[in-house]
Amino acid sequence: MLRVGNPIGDMKEKTDVLQGTLALMVLKTLDVLGSLHGYGIARRIEQISGDLLTVNQGTLYPVLLKLEQEGSIASEWGASENNRKARFYRLTRDGRKQLRAETRGWEQTAAIIGRFFAVKAEDLE
Repeated sequence: MLRVGNPIGDMKEKTDVLQGTLALMVLKTLDVLGSLHGYGIARRIEQISGDLLTVNQGTLYPVLLKLEQEGSIASEWGASENNRKARFYRLTRDGRKQLRAETRGWEQTAAIIGRFFAVKAEDLE
């Protein structure tokens, strides 16, 4: 299991998620699912990852704040499913542009890394 943020408990081996990955996951989650509160975003990221990721709330909220300050997301107060006061986040037009640009970058990076995994010695002769 990969932990996004600081691991909790006796995890002996820590696997880091590349910087910027959580922000991209937040943008994509909001793009696909629409407006969500922070806890809902965290649970959806975990669900979409097949529970291979655990999102640390202490890491998520600074990312949400940064994305909001950049204008990629906007928020407003509302009531959660439990009728509790919660801040709901939604993707903005600038956020959609950022998501498209970052998606292209990640697709290009994945294609390059894929080439390295596919290469054989005879391909380089």
